[in-house]
Amino acid sequence: MKLTPVHSPDFPRALYTAEQTRQLDRLAIESGIPAIQLMKRAGRAAFEQLLARYPAVNGVTVYCGSGNNAGDGYVIAALAAQRRMPVTLIAVGDPDKLQDEAAQARDYALQEGVLITPLERATAPTDGVIVDALLGTGLSGEVRSRYVDVIDSINASGLPVLAVDVPSGLNADTGALMGCAVRAEVTVTFIGVKRGLLTGRGPAVTGELLFADLGVPASIYESQTAVVNRLDARVIPARLPRRAPDAHKGDFGHVMVIGGDTGFGGAAMMAAEAAARTGAGLVSLATRPEHVAPALTRRPEIMVCGVTSGQELEPWLARPTVLVVGPGLGQSPWSEQMLQQALQTGLPLVLDADALNLLAAHRPAAADARDNWILTPHPGEAARLLHTQTDDVQSDRFDAIQRLHHRYGGATILKGAGSLVYSGSRIGLLDAGNPGMATGGMGDVLSGILGGLLAQGLSVGEAAALGATLHAGAADLAVGDWGERSLLATDLIPALCQLLQAEADNGKRG
Repeated sequence: MKLTPVHSPDFPRALYTAEQTRQLDRLAIESGIPAIQLMKRAGRAAFEQLLARYPAVNGVTVYCGSGNNAGDGYVIAALAAQRRMPVTLIAVGDPDKLQDEAAQARDYALQEGVLITPLERATAPTDGVIVDALLGTGLSGEVRSRYVDVIDSINASGLPVLAVDVPSGLNADTGALMGCAVRAEVTVTFIGVKRGLLTGRGPAVTGELLFADLGVPASIYESQTAVVNRLDARVIPARLPRRAPDAHKGDFGHVMVIGGDTGFGGAAMMAAEAAARTGAGLVSLATRPEHVAPALTRRPEIMVCGVTSGQELEPWLARPTVLVVGPGLGQSPWSEQMLQQALQTGLPLVLDADALNLLAAHRPAAADARDNWILTPHPGEAARLLHTQTDDVQSDRFDAIQRLHHRYGGATILKGAGSLVYSGSRIGLLDAGNPGMATGGMGDVLSGILGGLLAQGLSVGEAAALGATLHAGAADLAVGDWGERSLLATDLIPALCQLLQAEADNGKRG
């Protein structure tokens, strides 16, 4: 059974809800594939990954619940028994209550000599590999106490865990934890990739993700429209146009970054440099006067003006074609004046950081929704924009980003593990990036990239999707040189240049 790793070019782009995957499963059965055959294929795919990943394993403990996920676990136990591997099957759900193909899988395991041990008589494993076949996608509420105890025991064991389809306790639709979840080292998911595996808490508990389509015909997938798709730089239709031989700087727009209140000049400078490196024809920076000299020293190509009020800023706003507002902006009266002047221009905007916080606090008066801006909130900023709590945003990031678009328009990038991008049609999910990005300044670099793309003529939706992908891709490239613990935001800029050059080389070959 072919297994496709998440970062393989063949890994599916379409991401489904649990209900959509059940519909795909049902249609596959109706097309002539027996349900027990699909279950056996799932069990074999997971078991083959177990053997490949843990070739010297000295024992397997399979925890089974009471639904189809348990059926997959019974198949895995049967296959282990066939190979004369030591296998323990711990039944957390009553095996006598299994139905249909799950009951057939139970009988298959019994036929192969697997002993079913009720949870009450089981001893927690101390070695080998654990297989999580407890809950799967059928979880509809908080994990019940009986399963909480088992999940806590699995996590406390310190043993490697292979999760079947979805780590138990993870909401397959949202990526939220339903109280607690198994922390898997590897997860093998079937038929359709569940969107919750790749955002929110999903990446933290899923481990390495692999996909098996179980031989479901490609035509079956046409029945389900995926609202969420993985972003992939190789297939994003918005490509930066090749530059004409007689091109000049005026062809590629003028980005002005507005930010850098007292003590925060570096944030605005990073955004300005990122905009320039992304290809904007001109980049200027409006900041506090004390930051002018350091900014010019850092990057003399940037035009820097020191402003002390909105009135001083106003004349400078006649030249830019795109504004990036928020890096190092602060929330002082000066900050409010800067944002107010930017909003009044009607120019395309990228809003980040304190520009979002001021917008959420109606300082200045809340702007109407508009179609020519990109908002880039992290979950806390998104919560403030929606006047709710961060936990509410993280409980369903897909719903949160749609609410943000409904309220504010334009395009939104909801940052975090599995960043989401939405501009009114399908949601893009970014499964690139790494934990090294959890450091100051990363959002400032993203804002500058977005401004540079807008200046070169991309729509807000195209710029948001491509910008987020370039930003994460640069981080994944740079982390190879610096490591996650030492990665800095400015390390992304040379890596960004490499990605853009590779893109240009691909365009020439195309």
